[in-house]
Amino acid sequence: MRRVIFNQKGGVGKSTITCNLAAISAMQGKRTLVIDLDIQGNSTQYLLGRKVSESDKTIALFFKDCLSLNLFGGNNAASGLENVIHETPFPNLYIIPSHPDLEPLQARLESRFKIFKLKEALEKLAGFDAVYIDTPPILNFYSQSALIAANKCLIPFDCDAFSREALYTLMQAVTEVKADHNQALEIEGIIVNQFQKQANLPRLLVDELIAEGLPVLSAMISPSIKVRESHSASQPLVHYVPNHKLSDEYRALYNEIHGS
Repeated sequence: MRRVIFNQKGGVGKSTITCNLAAISAMQGKRTLVIDLDIQGNSTQYLLGRKVSESDKTIALFFKDCLSLNLFGGNNAASGLENVIHETPFPNLYIIPSHPDLEPLQARLESRFKIFKLKEALEKLAGFDAVYIDTPPILNFYSQSALIAANKCLIPFDCDAFSREALYTLMQAVTEVKADHNQALEIEGIIVNQFQKQANLPRLLVDELIAEGLPVLSAMISPSIKVRESHSASQPLVHYVPNHKLSDEYRALYNEIHGS
């Protein structure tokens, strides 16, 4: 199963959600891959504990190969994604890191219509039970590539009025990608993040979304300083504070989307 975590608004917790769901998947014994398509590289640093260097093999190298033709007219991207996969310190959890080179590559990839290359490469990639794709906070070439490559889309929502207005535009964008490029894509659910259940506004916003029939997931994620601490420690919450309330909330979220 390939899941993309996507929102066009920044600061809604995409990387945190991506890495923590992937960490739980790996702890369940599933060989799990994270793909970091966000130029900021937050998922990369979260799971590897560092930014990547110029010499590292990253998702940018894969896309560069997509643009390279060999002498016989073939495409060097036949090497696929397997050569840019890195082990993390956590059993069963792997990552394809991001890199700043994604930015200058984007216009060339768009002009040569390489939008399906990630999907094609993932369909050929063997040995993984679950794939989680972190995306930039904008509908650009990379987020569209992820939506085309994925089966399921998870949408983080951080309980404010601006996020609510952006949500309708975002869901329309996903619907258009589904209609034009990926009939198999489904919006799996809206993840309510930074949810303060004692505050009136968050509860009101969530109730209104549910009343409108939007696919709000029951498991919600509370705000906690432990998130930032886990970022600094480069350890997903289930490793950093396995018995904390927040880790339990992520487990509940994982179980909900997996129907268990």
